[in-house]
Amino acid sequence: MGEKDMSEKILEDYNDVFSDIVNVLLFHGQELIEPSALESISVHSQYKGEDAKLHEQERDVAKKWKRYNVQLAIIGIENQTAVEKKMPFRLIGYDGASYKSQLQANAASIAPVVTIVLYFGEKHWCKERNLKALMDIPDGLESYVNDYHIHVFEIAWLTDEQLEMFKSDFKVVARFFVNKRRNPDYVADDPTEIQHVDEVLKLLSVMTGDRDYEKVICDEMKCQVKSMCDVAERLKNIGRQEGRSEERINAVKFAISLGASEEKILTQYSKEEYEKALALMKA
Repeated sequence: MGEKDMSEKILEDYNDVFSDIVNVLLFHGQELIEPSALESISVHSQYKGEDAKLHEQERDVAKKWKRYNVQLAIIGIENQTAVEKKMPFRLIGYDGASYKSQLQANAASIAPVVTIVLYFGEKHWCKERNLKALMDIPDGLESYVNDYHIHVFEIAWLTDEQLEMFKSDFKVVARFFVNKRRNPDYVADDPTEIQHVDEVLKLLSVMTGDRDYEKVICDEMKCQVKSMCDVAERLKNIGRQEGRSEERINAVKFAISLGASEEKILTQYSKEEYEKALALMKA
């Protein structure tokens, strides 16, 4: 994911969202995993590299799926904004570390490990999805080299039927990317109430590269944001405010160029606007 702030909870870390994603994408909408059956596990693991030094690797989100205190599986989710050619190598490292940790814990039985990739790009994933396709295997070794396949879900290309299966905030996120792919000028008009407002906006900010969503998060009135319709209205207001601010600074620059004194300018404009205009003129 690249820019995730590890001090903050990301959307998929909520059990209701995590179970919703897995139920729709892996079980085709069947509610086989309940939020209460999930338990967060460490996303950090270490391995010894060829340099004999310990290195740390980190997943985005990983959880145990349990039933009656029996561990059924370990499931991980990775977020991607861009296609990564060597993704199979990265994921096999995560899965291998999960199996190793179970062995070290002397688990009575080893639970299967599944990792899925949520890809938020507008274009299809165009790189290989298995290990063997990324290697030049010498003649005679083909049948002895074990393969490993990754499971990539292209969020912007989900069907309307799949979108309707989601019950958590991920429906809002997925619908946003599908609509944005269909229409680049799409303005969010989803009235669905959002439960985890901060986390949804942070995910959209990182995955789209649009920092305006962070401005909504920082807004002192963010508690009034209940849906993407509210977000769209807040973004519109932010745009108007920034436009007015730019107009005022340009007016200050013009006044300075005409030789107006600082004292006279400060009767109509703030000290901050004056200093910003001066800095821009000196740049």
